[in-house]
Amino acid sequence: MRKYRILLVGLGKLGSQIFDLLVRLPGNHAFLAGGRDVEHLRQRTHLSLFAAMQLGHMPDVACTYMDVWNIEQTAEIIARCQPDLIVCAATLARWGTTPTLPQTVGDRLTAAQMGPRLPLHLTLVYKLMQAVRATGHPITVINAIYPDVVNPVLAQVGLAPLTGIGDLANNVPAVRKSIAVKLHRPIEHVDVRLVMARYISYWMSRKSVENTPFYYTALVHGKDVTHLLERETIFDLLPTTLKRPGGETGLMMTAASAASVVNGIVNNTETMTHAPGPNGLPGGYPIKVGREGIEIVLPQNLSREEAIQINEAGLRLDGIEKIEHDGTVSFTEENMAILKDTLGYDCRRMPLADVEEQARELRIKYLACANKYQ
Repeated sequence: MRKYRILLVGLGKLGSQIFDLLVRLPGNHAFLAGGRDVEHLRQRTHLSLFAAMQLGHMPDVACTYMDVWNIEQTAEIIARCQPDLIVCAATLARWGTTPTLPQTVGDRLTAAQMGPRLPLHLTLVYKLMQAVRATGHPITVINAIYPDVVNPVLAQVGLAPLTGIGDLANNVPAVRKSIAVKLHRPIEHVDVRLVMARYISYWMSRKSVENTPFYYTALVHGKDVTHLLERETIFDLLPTTLKRPGGETGLMMTAASAASVVNGIVNNTETMTHAPGPNGLPGGYPIKVGREGIEIVLPQNLSREEAIQINEAGLRLDGIEKIEHDGTVSFTEENMAILKDTLGYDCRRMPLADVEEQARELRIKYLACANKYQ
């Protein structure tokens, strides 16, 4: 029987952790990692393989040269390897760059939020999706890179990945634990349904988000118990007694989200989970995952239109003013002003065709800023 083939593109800090977990999934699968540094790919996939073997798994693991900047070459490799599913973790942003700056500068850049840095996250995913379309094959793609925004932007031109991973999903276990503690119930009896964009899911474990746009439903044994909890304090244990590491260390949660979604697809588990950018929608939603795709599963009292409005409001807090029907993105003046003041970079409106040019300019500005403080 033909093995289910999974290709991971971008074996960096996040992609490596995703690959570590994917090769331990149950079933008969073949795993391939693609990137430009073949020696790094070879050694890092060996690490994933050998760790899996220690745990009793015997995955089929390989790697291949792939330059996502080259759409034609990427399409040729995809057509030759014939993956059933692609996980994209390729980005032009680098983990750990902001901490090398003076704290005051790093804090200012953090205050700009993720939105103004969209070109760094969108460029390679856009190129990959063009390569996938060029193959003419129906390939499922999962995007790990800023899917709250990248996926709905690409949806405007018919190139949206099936779903994203991480973001709001990363905090669901802690929210369940918090509800279990507050209601004195076993955590296995507790579930939650969240609707929120990346801004809220990022800050909810760091400060109060009670005045931000989000929706939640708490369940115990499947019964709605939301009325027993206060919106003002629903997340208050996350930055205190349930606090966990964030940053690069916290990528473990994003990787676990990816493994959960991929497992739902390849093993048709119909898993209930959460994900950003499912079916090209903005922000994050509760979903059910199976071989046939993604189903948005909203709380009974919330319509699809209301959920989208909540998430669009959340995107504005992240610096995304509007996503237009042709994929053009408008950025909020307040958030972009921070990058203009700190880096000398200013882009209030970005047509999709300009994303590569904007990414190059933004990288140059970041490097110039970093070099100034070395």
